[in-house]
Amino acid sequence: MAVEIKNSLLIHKLNLLRKSETPREEIREILSQMAFFMVVQLLEREALFEKEINTWLGKGRFGFLEEERFLLVPILRAGVPMLEGASRALPGAPSGFLAMKRDEESLEAKVYYSRMPSVHGRWVIILDPMLATGGTLELALKEILPHKPLRTTSLHVIAAPEGIKRIESRHPEHEIRVVKIDKGLNNQGFIVPGLGDMGDRLYS
Repeated sequence: MAVEIKNSLLIHKLNLLRKSETPREEIREILSQMAFFMVVQLLEREALFEKEINTWLGKGRFGFLEEERFLLVPILRAGVPMLEGASRALPGAPSGFLAMKRDEESLEAKVYYSRMPSVHGRWVIILDPMLATGGTLELALKEILPHKPLRTTSLHVIAAPEGIKRIESRHPEHEIRVVKIDKGLNNQGFIVPGLGDMGDRLYS
């Protein structure tokens, strides 16, 4: 299932990323901000559990999220700034890391690094600015799903219809949340109009 987020501030931030002259330090900050707000929106109706705490008027029971029940998983390299923002929203949530490399001829991704805490019973939130062919996200799900997460969601700044269709057809239980669904992919498998190579823009 794919949900396109309707939020003017996030669209504004996205279009700042589209500017070719936006410097890398600003790109990192924008991605972090966007991830923070996307997590806030994702959890706006999430159930709370009550626990007793000490307040200035004595003991009381109040609602809290079980932050440890979430697992934040950025796709390296480009997902790292999104982890910074998501972790500000859920500082108690653990993090896992996945690194993929896309073959420029086949356009398919391969895992070359995977480091995960316990996935079982957790809501896994995958962080990747762009969903293009869907190969990277599908590979991430193949790493995660055998460990029986409670739920999986991925957060993206932009996505191509081709990638969304691929994931929806093969993993209909997975939720995709994206700020903007772009026109599609070009012959090289890049999103149009897209953001360019986000990893290079961030770190090269």
